[in-house]
Amino acid sequence: MKIAFTKPGRPKKGAVVCAVMEGGKLSPTAREIDRETKGLIGTAIAGSRFSGKANQTLTVFTPAGRVLLLGVGDPEKIDAKFAETAGGTIYAALANSGEKEATVMIEASEDKRTEVAAHLALGVTLRSYSFDIYKTKLTKDDKPTLAKVTVSVDGHTEAKKVYDVEAAVAEGVAFTRDLVSEPPNVLFPVEFANRVAAMKDLGLKIEILDEKQMAKLGMGALLGVGQGSERESRMVVMRWEGGPKNQKPVAFIGKGVCFDTGGISLKPAGGMEDMKFDMGGAGVVSGLMCGLAKRKAKANVIGVIGLVENMPDGNAQRPSDIVKSMSGQTIEIINTDAEGRLVLADALWYTQDKYKPEFMIDLATLTGAMMVALGEETCGYFANDDTLAGELQAAADAVGEAVWRMPLGDAYNKMMDSDVADMKNAGARWAGAITAACFLERFVNKVPWIHMDIAGVTWSRKDRPTTPKGASGFGVRALDRLVRDHCEKQG
Repeated sequence: MKIAFTKPGRPKKGAVVCAVMEGGKLSPTAREIDRETKGLIGTAIAGSRFSGKANQTLTVFTPAGRVLLLGVGDPEKIDAKFAETAGGTIYAALANSGEKEATVMIEASEDKRTEVAAHLALGVTLRSYSFDIYKTKLTKDDKPTLAKVTVSVDGHTEAKKVYDVEAAVAEGVAFTRDLVSEPPNVLFPVEFANRVAAMKDLGLKIEILDEKQMAKLGMGALLGVGQGSERESRMVVMRWEGGPKNQKPVAFIGKGVCFDTGGISLKPAGGMEDMKFDMGGAGVVSGLMCGLAKRKAKANVIGVIGLVENMPDGNAQRPSDIVKSMSGQTIEIINTDAEGRLVLADALWYTQDKYKPEFMIDLATLTGAMMVALGEETCGYFANDDTLAGELQAAADAVGEAVWRMPLGDAYNKMMDSDVADMKNAGARWAGAITAACFLERFVNKVPWIHMDIAGVTWSRKDRPTTPKGASGFGVRALDRLVRDHCEKQG
């Protein structure tokens, strides 16, 4: 999708998009077109259910071409998040319309128009993502026609500058979506690591640990997960050093189970195909690092991903096995399908031990229990630091990614004690998302830390305003915003 910004003015070709406030009040451009067409806009509104409510659309065909009316509701409530939704709505309305280009007339108040214009364009960009590389029989009629969206606004140069920063982050979102969408026969641990390694061209420093190196470091928890697969496991470290040399890094750690059968504790067949996106946490961390590098973030950031495949074969780990983690703590394997926390255990310990970060945030499609609690709308998170929790909440709220803090506590933590080892990898049925977080907390060594369980939000089963059905890229924008607010504003 090509995005352009231009000074105010009606286009000579393509569709025109203009606003209508709630109650049918027309924007200046809509009024102008209505006069030119002797009331055609008003007549179309009167003959429809369109009233200008937020994100309603109505297409009107005029002698000069297509006009898309966009409801904006109360203009006082227009902000960046609304603009992104509006951009996605516009794209969805015009993508397959036959129009090749469209111009959006931004006529917001002076204090809002730059932000509104930039974020509307961002909404178009995010919504226009598609993953169709494996569809070999697409015809011309199957593909979207809309190829360019121009935003017409006073201060178009400033709006483009704002958009360019956000577009870099959107490229990170797209990278995450690509990774999560790939099938597991294509994106196995070594291939995942290779794709991340290609980001060296962006200025990232990349280190890849193979199984021998991880074994030497004592990563028995991570390696135990992958020992039943013919695909070798990997750990990838990404470093972006854009901040002051004396600034401590912040770290993001991702679970990368490229496919999860459950191992010996085999999952049911129904729905197992979804387990291709059990590497969603690693996908988000990779996309975040991509976005930070592309926008040249003035921060020092570490990204660590543990990449494994959990398969059942004669060498797979068994329930009742005991493994030794890099921390030296031993873990009794109760359920081989509780594998992601084993990967994160060694990745978290390695990160805090080697890089001494100011804080760590891990992301994982960790538990079905989180989906039971919060469904597919909200990401639950756990924190051992109230200040960091507040910063994440504010960052997520700012970009419209819904998160909700969940509890930790000694009573839950004790549920993970083992009779024969330091801990077990799975507790009782109840509070499964919480006990999983308590397990992870044993490996952070009191570093300020957050665990984000993204099981419900990694894959969207329906089209959303800025997210087409499929991989969502949820988390990239919230964590990018956290880096901006925590590191760059302070640095």
